[in-house]
Amino acid sequence: MTEKTTIRLNKYIASAGIASRRGADELVQKGKVKVNGELADSPGIQVDPDNDRVEVNGKLVQHDEKSKDLYILLHKTIETVTTAKDPQGRKTVLDLLPPDVINRRVFPVGRLDFYSEGMLLLTTDGELCNRMTHPKWHLPKIYHVTIRGKLSEKELSVMQNGMYLEDKGELLAPVKIKAISEVGETTKYEMELRQGINRQIRRMFGEFDKTILRLKRVRQGRIELGALKPGKWRELSAKELTLLKKDLKMK
Repeated sequence: MTEKTTIRLNKYIASAGIASRRGADELVQKGKVKVNGELADSPGIQVDPDNDRVEVNGKLVQHDEKSKDLYILLHKTIETVTTAKDPQGRKTVLDLLPPDVINRRVFPVGRLDFYSEGMLLLTTDGELCNRMTHPKWHLPKIYHVTIRGKLSEKELSVMQNGMYLEDKGELLAPVKIKAISEVGETTKYEMELRQGINRQIRRMFGEFDKTILRLKRVRQGRIELGALKPGKWRELSAKELTLLKKDLKMK
């Protein structure tokens, strides 16, 4: 059974081009909005874009697919810049998307550096983007990191207990890290981060003179990259979006 996606009434009205969200709030407060024939008593009530009938000043509000926010899960490839445009002319994450999605003006949520790969969220929802990039709402991010050699028990302990980065004098919060496989002279680690420090993982391993061979983000919050191939994308499911907004305390 497919789970329905609902949105706030004020956002529904705003995304249909009737008014800004604040303007939509005022329309509701003035008794100008009805949902399924009933006077709306709050701009925060949830409506189903596919099934609910919303009227403003007696006129039906049309809410087509193009007015809905987009929530994209992309498997970013290496040597791709996490930005909409690059002054150096390098390939960007938008180059991995089709024109009809790009034309909806999606933008990346947070960053993955040039040589890192894995899951990246893109959206047209500014509120969700602001939440996900604000320190207060940082969701845990899981990475798989393959290095040449192996960390010592002491080095693992330093990471797990909060390490100090000498290059810029930053004290990091403790991270969860464990080895998950060893192949020849390489070791793959799984790391869970809850901070948004720039190039944090590369700098952490750099403190111990370890060379990272591959860095891949596989999960953020409860959203997983799964079997999505490099360079491919999909929209978040209704269930994934519901879980994401719940974790971000969004109504």
